[in-house]
Amino acid sequence: MVAQFLGLKVRLLANLFRRSPWQVVGIVIGLLYGLALAVGLFVVLVGLRFTGDPVAIRDGLVVAGSLVVLGFLLFPLVFGIDDTMDPRKFATMGIPTRRLSLGLALSSLVGVPAFVLAVVLLGTVVTWSRGLLETVLALVSAILLLATCMLGSRVSTSLGAFLLATRRSREFTGIIGVLLLVMIAPVVLLALNFDWGRYGLDLIGGLAGILGWTPLGAAWAVPGDASTGLWGAAVLKLLMAAATTYLLWLTWQGLVARMLVTPGREAQVRQYGGLGWFDSMPHTPMGAIAARSLTYWRRDSRYWMSVIVIPVIPLIVILPLSFAGLPISYLALLPVPLMSVFLGWTLHNDVALDHTAVWLHVASGTRGFEDRMGRLVPALFVGIPMIAAGSAISVSVYGDWAVMPSILGVSTSILLTGLGLSSYSSARFPYPATKPGDSPFAQPQASDTAAALIQSFTFAGSILLSLPALACALLGVFVDPVWNIPALVLGVAIGLITLVGGVFLGSLAFERRGPEMIASAVRA
Repeated sequence: MVAQFLGLKVRLLANLFRRSPWQVVGIVIGLLYGLALAVGLFVVLVGLRFTGDPVAIRDGLVVAGSLVVLGFLLFPLVFGIDDTMDPRKFATMGIPTRRLSLGLALSSLVGVPAFVLAVVLLGTVVTWSRGLLETVLALVSAILLLATCMLGSRVSTSLGAFLLATRRSREFTGIIGVLLLVMIAPVVLLALNFDWGRYGLDLIGGLAGILGWTPLGAAWAVPGDASTGLWGAAVLKLLMAAATTYLLWLTWQGLVARMLVTPGREAQVRQYGGLGWFDSMPHTPMGAIAARSLTYWRRDSRYWMSVIVIPVIPLIVILPLSFAGLPISYLALLPVPLMSVFLGWTLHNDVALDHTAVWLHVASGTRGFEDRMGRLVPALFVGIPMIAAGSAISVSVYGDWAVMPSILGVSTSILLTGLGLSSYSSARFPYPATKPGDSPFAQPQASDTAAALIQSFTFAGSILLSLPALACALLGVFVDPVWNIPALVLGVAIGLITLVGGVFLGSLAFERRGPEMIASAVRA
């Protein structure tokens, strides 16, 4: 039975090479990268056998190894990896639960992550082969770690496929994963600016002392403790590691038994009363389009994901700059303009997000002006309060209310110019976008460089057009406060002119290029 499961997993992996040539090239590159990573880490671990302080090596391996175990536990759950060996696929075969659990668990050893981990663990055995008992403990710990990571990955993957079966739950966890990845940049910058020469060993040693007594790092610390003479601690941590593996095995068995007799969680259909925004907005073509757009921004993950990510962007920019030594008072002036840039940019491909539904606008003879203005309502609903409240908070942190006109002028200019450029580009240059109902992370590939050019044009255009207001704002902050009023006047004027011009040109493009716009919107 185990051989059949292993053979099935090998055939599933082999089927990956039957895809298109470019997909096969990507798979081969990924395999080569994994092989190179495994070999490189193995060479480093073998080298540590003959050099370095055993205490420092143990602490470093415990911290790094704990992150590896945590990754195997969380990555499948957060990013919703498809489970090719889902236990529910074997529900009709009558396989005993214990045998099925064992076969599926062992099949997880066939794959690139398991191969890389096995090579690394073999390297740790070489690292701690400083005596017979130390080598035996290192080998036992490596086996426990491999089993722990594979069982943890299987449990997380099956939980994700079982509990996160609805589209909304997968989108929510996907957004959390993206936010976690985005937050890596400040952490990396903080690590690069940390004085490792002075405090590095103490920090790693303190973390290793804590993680070594947790299920994440216990097995990694066993051979290191034995090599440094801490035999009592090594035995206790070995028992903790064995108990962790056993508990994961029991959890996996119970999960398989539950999944064999229970279907996946289904999304609950929400009951809505009334017409929502369609009751609140004027009963005109423009009001109907505005109501529909507001409904999209509330329910469609492709829109509300952008709204969630926008407030995080200033944090990503400000943290590195603060680490670089820039005063926080000046950095407090950046969040609102940065959020305005991305909020105005979100509509640059709004027509394509409608997909086939855009034909209703064309077939019904909707005027371009009504379509363009109706789509701007959600961004203005969000942007105007954001600029007003955000500017007040930024100025209060800065400490001088004289710069309030500059912040308002620059932010207004960037938002309105971005919306004006987006009003034109979304009607004149729509490119393939994620279809309604699909994951917001499944972006289709455009056939040429048009998508990148359109994105760059709408993103950079709002900043370039706002340079006069931005220059006056800089003069008001660093030279003379009298420049703050021109920054407000120029910002509002440039923003309104660009918005009116973008809506006018977008309206003409919408009315004249209806068939071409539909063809571009539905192209994938």
